[in-house]
Amino acid sequence: MSDFPDMSDAFEIEAPAKTNLWLRILGKRKDGFHELETRMVALSLVDRLKLRWREDNELVLRCSDDSLPTGQDNLVVKAVRALEAHTGKTFAVSIDLVKHVPSGAGLGGGSSDAASVLLALNEMASLYLPESELAEIGASIGSDIPFFIYQRPCDCRGRGEIVEPLREDVASMPVFLAKPEFGIDTVWAYKRWSESAEYEGFNYEGQRRPWGEMINDLERPVFEKYPVLGDIKMWLLEQPEVDAALMSGSGSTTLALLHEDASGYELNKRVKERYGDNTWTFIGRTL
Repeated sequence: MSDFPDMSDAFEIEAPAKTNLWLRILGKRKDGFHELETRMVALSLVDRLKLRWREDNELVLRCSDDSLPTGQDNLVVKAVRALEAHTGKTFAVSIDLVKHVPSGAGLGGGSSDAASVLLALNEMASLYLPESELAEIGASIGSDIPFFIYQRPCDCRGRGEIVEPLREDVASMPVFLAKPEFGIDTVWAYKRWSESAEYEGFNYEGQRRPWGEMINDLERPVFEKYPVLGDIKMWLLEQPEVDAALMSGSGSTTLALLHEDASGYELNKRVKERYGDNTWTFIGRTL
């Protein structure tokens, strides 16, 4: 049996996507990971989770996306197991996950879901674990999870697990996201980084903004294999609504920062016309 009683009302939580305003790779580490520096912010694009205690000793994950595994390989399940190992408690819980953040997109959807479950169980079970402790638990199963624990813009170092919440406010910015039907494997993108070359005709240089320089070192290996992503970035940079554009994380989503008074809806129509109706798009803001 669970250490906690059944609750009739589900606990609901949102799991926001993220994007990287910059991502610099400093080199490969002895442990096989890559040393990086990145600034991450959350997006108004969210998955939604509902958690409810169970009377048996089971952990059950149900997901609206049938293509995603719901067993021990899912980061949400791994997060629950890691919390159990850390606290010595058992969490018999049903988790219903409604996906809106696409997979293989460079938007951190799986990591955000895992972090949100840690935050939810911390409250549901009255564990009172501080953010730093939850972040440490999250880092044991995924590099991006600690960022989502802090729920605010952060600079991240190491393999991404060293998280420093920003002291200064980062203004919310309007964004447009575009992703083709295929996704990118994050591990593959990092492995290819050191051997990759710049694809002729694409601009990899940093784009200066008041809060820093937008640059993504993973564009080089990804654009080399998937030049359509470089084409999307360069085309977006030519659009009147767009202030800056960059691949998000390891791709395959391209992030466009819009001018504050711009409408993304006309841009969305043109993207669909150029790259096809199957192109996934989102209009929203950074958080």
